[in-house]
Amino acid sequence: MAALTCFKSYDIRGRLGSELNEDIAYDIAAAIADIRGPKTVVLGNDSRESSAALKAALRRGLTDMGVDVLDIGMCGTEEVYFATTHLSADLGIEVTASHNPIDYNGMKIVGPGSRPLDPATEMDSLRQRAEAGGFVPALKKGSVQRVNPRADYAAKVLSFIDISKLKPLKILVNAGNGTAGPTFDVIKAQLHAAKAPLEFVEMDHMPDSAFPNGIPNPLLEENRPRTSAAVRQCGADFGVAWDGDFDRCFFFDQTGAFIDGYYIVGLLAQQALSARPGAAIIHDPRLIWDTTELVEQAGGRAVQSRVGHAFIKAKMHETGAVYGGEMSAHHYFRDFMNCDSGMIPWLLIAELVSRKNAPLRELVASRKARFPTSGEQNFTIAEPAEALKKVEAVLGLEALEISRADGLSLDFGQWRLNLRPSGTEPLVRLNIESRGDAALVAKQLARVTALLDSM
Repeated sequence: MAALTCFKSYDIRGRLGSELNEDIAYDIAAAIADIRGPKTVVLGNDSRESSAALKAALRRGLTDMGVDVLDIGMCGTEEVYFATTHLSADLGIEVTASHNPIDYNGMKIVGPGSRPLDPATEMDSLRQRAEAGGFVPALKKGSVQRVNPRADYAAKVLSFIDISKLKPLKILVNAGNGTAGPTFDVIKAQLHAAKAPLEFVEMDHMPDSAFPNGIPNPLLEENRPRTSAAVRQCGADFGVAWDGDFDRCFFFDQTGAFIDGYYIVGLLAQQALSARPGAAIIHDPRLIWDTTELVEQAGGRAVQSRVGHAFIKAKMHETGAVYGGEMSAHHYFRDFMNCDSGMIPWLLIAELVSRKNAPLRELVASRKARFPTSGEQNFTIAEPAEALKKVEAVLGLEALEISRADGLSLDFGQWRLNLRPSGTEPLVRLNIESRGDAALVAKQLARVTALLDSM
């Protein structure tokens, strides 16, 4: 087989047909069985049109090699994470392209205890074995069992909050026609059974593989206006929008204004440390000053990790961190198998707003003023490494500190930047923050943009 280009830094993503198809999915499944020898594997899929067929190919590859499959149907990625541990499976695979364009798909894979596969060793070995082919089917095929652990999953995520502390709130929820809607319904039913005083307004709630309102990726500015307008129209206390496999959630305040995930990390870090003083908190290198200051103030220990779920989770295990957050709206919890969840954060924010008796807008306003940011800027550049070299060559002499731990980070004292290639898309991502000077952010953003646009 030709080289498999769908293997990325920490998961599998590829363009349908050329980079990922049913034959490739079958070989990946057979390679997993051959290398790791699992007895039982959990399989799930998102709402994309191609996902069910790719999952069927995985199922065939696994069972042909003698592996038993627990199929949990259409679900979010975190439901596969939960089921892998909850059902004591050896492996879990979610077929999803998350927020990628409609002609893409992929897989997220975890091992026992919902641990990610190591990118440098396990994922690379898997790629090599899948490329080699020549699989010999087992004498006895594996079985397939359909299971539904969703109610247990819902109870798990609700265990992160004290329902009795919730005050009456109206929350707008936008599932983006991805997989979040049916799972949210079970969480909502359990909340109402527990007499939680929450009212929900739902939009784009049911899965639809055509994504009539666009690919569910609220990180893109052009995808936010409908949610913003809906929050204002219904008078919600805040709004929540998920990406396609709902392992990320995004927040809108009561005016409909989008809240950058960076500031949510700080809120959740403080909340985690209030229950576990002195614990470690993991953050990524793209934007750091708000998080590190809040963690220090709360008596915690801020630990930096490379971007990406596999790296963050490894660092969570290594440090025993209670919480980890990425500015891209991935939030990781020690008590959720050190995995990321898009459902736990909005529940925690609802509890925080209730406890503080303050609107979400007020909770983040001072932090945004203290550390204004550029918002993530994406550039399509053929040679990302050359872009990083050019920016360092021009700006590096001015920097007080240079780090290449993940992309390029330059600290100039009053402002800093991080520039890094995407691990899943052909993009270079730029983030800039300053110490209380929004005009400085704008000035330096224009400067760096001109450098990148000249390539």
